[in-house]
Amino acid sequence: MAFYLCQYVALHSEELFNNSYNSRQKVLAEKNQRGTIYAADGEELAVTRTDEEGNDVRVYPYNNLFAHVVGYSDKGKTGIEQLQNYELIQSDIPVSQQLKNEAEGIKNPGNDVYTTLDVAMQEAADKALGMYTGAAVAIDVKTGKVLAMISKPDFDPNEIAQIWEEVSSDEENSPLLNRASQGLYPPGSTFKIVTALEYIRENPDTWQNYRYECDGTYVNGDNRIQCYHGTVHGSVDLITSFAKSCNTSFANIGMSLDRASFADTIHSLLFDQELPFELPYSKGSISLNENSSDEDVIQTSIGQGKTQVTPLQMAMITAAIANDGVLMRPYVVESVESASGKIISGTQPEEYGRLMSEKEAQILQQFMEEVVESGTASKLQGRSYTAAGKTGSAEYSQNKSDSHAWFTGYAPAEDPQVAVTVIIEEMGSGGDYAVPIARRILDAYFEEK
Repeated sequence: MAFYLCQYVALHSEELFNNSYNSRQKVLAEKNQRGTIYAADGEELAVTRTDEEGNDVRVYPYNNLFAHVVGYSDKGKTGIEQLQNYELIQSDIPVSQQLKNEAEGIKNPGNDVYTTLDVAMQEAADKALGMYTGAAVAIDVKTGKVLAMISKPDFDPNEIAQIWEEVSSDEENSPLLNRASQGLYPPGSTFKIVTALEYIRENPDTWQNYRYECDGTYVNGDNRIQCYHGTVHGSVDLITSFAKSCNTSFANIGMSLDRASFADTIHSLLFDQELPFELPYSKGSISLNENSSDEDVIQTSIGQGKTQVTPLQMAMITAAIANDGVLMRPYVVESVESASGKIISGTQPEEYGRLMSEKEAQILQQFMEEVVESGTASKLQGRSYTAAGKTGSAEYSQNKSDSHAWFTGYAPAEDPQVAVTVIIEEMGSGGDYAVPIARRILDAYFEEK
């Protein structure tokens, strides 16, 4: 038992330290001043100030802007404040300086956390989302750095103690929920990325020959699927079905797939799996197996039914496609440094794994480019950069006219650097509402370049 206890303490030191019952936090808080959290460019995102009465006060200079991803440290801890609590409250300045500070009654400066977050992109996402309810995520596809992560509605972490009762009991708006990583939604037509991938895998040499005649409605027994607003697309091949987001064609494709293989492909794209991400998240889920009904297959094929996903997971899938099939592990903390400049720890870009073959990724890249060039994301045309992506309109109620607006994509199309995913709740067309928001986030990224 003694050996096990020592082993557990050694392997779970941070977990034990962060436990709310651990009095060592209070002891260190009296000895050390909580460190600063910085943006990628060195801007302060969370800093401790001393007020006129000599009390430490945690200040968030950007108010609501980084509320969910940076979090707060009063009324519990969330976001990066929670993730890096152990480091922020520690002080790794030289022992000689610590002894001097103790003799003079001065607190030691805590370690500082440098993040990957880009202030300009976060501001662009915030302004673009405005009063909408939704979320946006931006990831560097080649490194995995999370450049922006925003959720609406939000709150001011400077006032969390005063507004706690209001925001914690607001079940209708859930302002404390980080919709970017924890909000679960039907993916709608963005899921056609997954269905198209499975069709290509099952028909590696003949997918180019696919043809379908869309009259606006697909009927299979009692199952009836319509294209968005009853649009009739006419004769379509696979790439046109994807670009025009033809529901009936993808329902037809879904019924042609091997159900067990389709489920395997979906799981390989992190559905019902743990995500390689350090902040709290919700797992995407599906309800599909070899014994699934025709209705379940049809609904899954167009991203409806029981399928659920977070914007973060869709951004990760998109980033993998943009990176020729390889997903880089997303991260928000670049490094931890002491106040004296000593690097305590750092994060290096790391491959999580290959989600698809390079050839499969390149085919999907062609499809996503066509969505911008001739399909539902045409509002991304005419920029200083090229782009690729997939829109979605995800029904969430029995009323078929109620839908969330999605977009997930990347830029530049010819040399992908950044992936962006946007969802706006209850706003209908992804092409009309989510694409313009993604465009403003991408504009901010390339303006900095």
